[in-house]
Amino acid sequence: MLTPKDLERFGLSDVPFTKDLAPDDFWLTNHRQGAIDRVVSAVQARQSVLLCGDPGVGKTCVMRAVREALPPAGYRLTYCHNVTLGRRDFYRQLTVALGLNAKATAAALFHAVSTHVTELGRERIHPVFVLDEAHLLHQDTLDHLHILMNYEWDRKPLLSLILVGLPELDDRLSMRRNRSLHSRMTTRVWLDPLGANDTPAYIAARLATAGCDREVFARDAIGLVHEAGRGVLRDIDRLCLLGLHHAARADRTLVERDHILTAIHDDDVEGAAE
Repeated sequence: MLTPKDLERFGLSDVPFTKDLAPDDFWLTNHRQGAIDRVVSAVQARQSVLLCGDPGVGKTCVMRAVREALPPAGYRLTYCHNVTLGRRDFYRQLTVALGLNAKATAAALFHAVSTHVTELGRERIHPVFVLDEAHLLHQDTLDHLHILMNYEWDRKPLLSLILVGLPELDDRLSMRRNRSLHSRMTTRVWLDPLGANDTPAYIAARLATAGCDREVFARDAIGLVHEAGRGVLRDIDRLCLLGLHHAARADRTLVERDHILTAIHDDDVEGAAE
């Protein structure tokens, strides 16, 4: 969307507001740093975690920061992004992610994963399974997950499970049918959208990461971005990129309120078309 000439116009060396961020470039509020610290502390204590938040608030960013914070020598983190599978295929995916040979039946797959977890424990390596978009988990998989966490008569926590999902995940786990799994999620973390005072700092940080050290967005434009984006990082990123595009097309070096209004209109039209 932004051409090399556009980047030069705004004093940018790279396209800003993209998902491709190095861990050192993460911008974290006290709330998000606190969430990271809680997840890391829970895993170090061999606990399991429920991490919930609305779409686009930065759950994946938090988990990337957690991965960087855990020492690789003592932890084996396995990430599963496709949880919309039945129980057998879910465990098949997990065995592949762990580098194990896939088996034919759900029972054999479960046994392979359980044996692997036990062996890691003997090697003093703590396995961590991260299930993203966990609100989409099939009920038959939810019915079985708490069994995966039982080792040596439920005496030793050899595995940490991190369930990441939308707020309805907590509602699902609160159901009587899932209470055994819910009770094992001893640390529960909720991510909130950015506050009005956080959004200007976030935008400035993302611009700085892209090589810009000057004002690019007018103050009232930032206020409108926060209001329209509701403090959701993904929506803020999208509106800012659109705002830069419209300012460049208007031959301006400052993104102003009218450019964001046009971006909001474009965003609404695209949303309606979808």
